[in-house]
Amino acid sequence: MEHCLNFAYGSNMLTARLRQRVPSARALGLAVLRGHELKWHKVANDGSGKCDIVTAADSSRLVYGVVYEIPLAEKHRLDRAEGLGFGYEEQTKTVDLAGQLVAVQAYVATRIDPVLLPYAWYRALVVAGAMEHNLPSAYIDGLRRVPVIHDPDQQRHAEQMALAAEA
Repeated sequence: MEHCLNFAYGSNMLTARLRQRVPSARALGLAVLRGHELKWHKVANDGSGKCDIVTAADSSRLVYGVVYEIPLAEKHRLDRAEGLGFGYEEQTKTVDLAGQLVAVQAYVATRIDPVLLPYAWYRALVVAGAMEHNLPSAYIDGLRRVPVIHDPDQQRHAEQMALAAEA
């Protein structure tokens, strides 16, 4: 079966979240994308901000994430869930995976708004994924400090918080 490598840096770091979208996804490990920074400014259909990676002015900046092996036969499901072509485009990036430089696919926002904030449940999913894959504690602390807004959809909030709590 053919696969592609995906660099997850937002809520898809959480294995349970990604497997809702791609049941056969397999985590290969923690990876580092150098010369980039994490932003929470991707315009989402629900009115909140989602994660994005942008090239940093400071080349020492980095984004941690998880590389997943995605079966090509299931990739369309992830593309649809991520809004490929409708808010995200796919780019090839080079990450450090266990000391090896590896080419991966990553979703990069095409629609951004710098004043957007994530919902509390979205930040909780990102933090849960970071903890699941043992990202550095200082990086996780930075994720926890991102300001959030309240989701008016209480059912969605409860469902997503429950998913984050399972990790």
